[in-house]
Amino acid sequence: MLADVVIIGAGHSGLAMSAFLSQHGVDHVVLERGQVANSWRRERWDSLRLLTPNWLSRLPGHRYDGEDPHGFMSLPEVIAFIDHYARLVAAPVRTGVTVMSVSERDDGYQVITDADDWFCRCLVIASGAFGIANVPPVAARLPPFVRSLTAREYRRPQDLDDRGVLVVGASATGVQLADEIQRSGRQVTLAVGEHIRLPRRYRGRDIQAWMETLGILDQRIDNVDDLVRVRRLPSPQLIGAQSTLDLNALTTRGVELVGRLQEIRDGRALFSGSLRNQCAMADLKQQRLLSGIDRWLAEHPYSLDVQDAEAPVATRVPERPRLALDFARERIGTVLWATGFRPDYSWLHLPVLDAKGRLQHEGGIVSAPGVYALGLNFMRRRKSSFIHGAEDDVRELGYELLAHLDALDVCEEPPRRRGATGWNRMGASFVST
Repeated sequence: MLADVVIIGAGHSGLAMSAFLSQHGVDHVVLERGQVANSWRRERWDSLRLLTPNWLSRLPGHRYDGEDPHGFMSLPEVIAFIDHYARLVAAPVRTGVTVMSVSERDDGYQVITDADDWFCRCLVIASGAFGIANVPPVAARLPPFVRSLTAREYRRPQDLDDRGVLVVGASATGVQLADEIQRSGRQVTLAVGEHIRLPRRYRGRDIQAWMETLGILDQRIDNVDDLVRVRRLPSPQLIGAQSTLDLNALTTRGVELVGRLQEIRDGRALFSGSLRNQCAMADLKQQRLLSGIDRWLAEHPYSLDVQDAEAPVATRVPERPRLALDFARERIGTVLWATGFRPDYSWLHLPVLDAKGRLQHEGGIVSAPGVYALGLNFMRRRKSSFIHGAEDDVRELGYELLAHLDALDVCEEPPRRRGATGWNRMGASFVST
């Protein structure tokens, strides 16, 4: 099977690139191992809602137009939004096709799947940043009577037994799941490491609206001092609702806070003593952001009708947080790892991965000719991994891809016709039919 471009993944990023390529008459196919928006269908918990308000949900040529612009999409609504977009742009998606390997082949790439083999001149990796859950090595030392569960595997509290739960990680996922499980009547202990604290609303506006107004969401990679660190920062403590979910809200509901999980030994979890420092640092960074908003308002006094500022309450930390937890004595039945994810590139047999298996790229331009990536954290901009971040990234990378195809056309006799429906294989060259 032949195509100018093979896109791997039919999530919002892959579909946005498909729309761009169709608009420019480029022959392409989108390969998806499951259904459109598969990770939303199969790898998310039931109660999940987007952390961004509906008015911010947009893709090239399509945006939310419902009756609740300030609400937050539920999981079925996200799936429907992406599904509708696939139909709207008539994306040439082949579902139920798992990519087994990608390797170099003459002037392009060979994509082997469990259905057909494809040959292409350009490859777009849009398989997402959440392929594999990051589970620390200490998980192997859990007692046998404790269930180990990742955020990708968790669906609902009812699937857990009635014993306590240790949630490891206090970013967006960790605080949401800790809250949901505590509300179900199970006692939750939350292991807190580095985290980003944000209010849902400030001075009467959603925090995401402020971040867009101040240009934070559009911040580019060339405006960041330490890009590696920024890309590894945890997601902010937000929930898809008109309320703030932070550590204070959790402790009010009975969640116990402990420090970062350091070790598991002899049936006990051992925690660091850094809880107070981690919380103080998160409070300080939040105040810097809010002060930045206040300064912007002082410089633009007639721009927005806003409420008076309210100073946030400092995170309440126990005087002497526990440093150890005995799984048997405290009746802990589950450890839930909310410790982030990383992409799965086990199928990518190209010299584009570093020693730790991370994709080598500059703003989505991969270190192999004609290979591009989409949807990665802070890939080109701070918003790159969000649904609304696809539009700008796809436009810029799409033109890079078109330029690469044009350069290949110059080297071919006769040159490729954009929009050709197939190739004839002749020696080491691809020519249009």
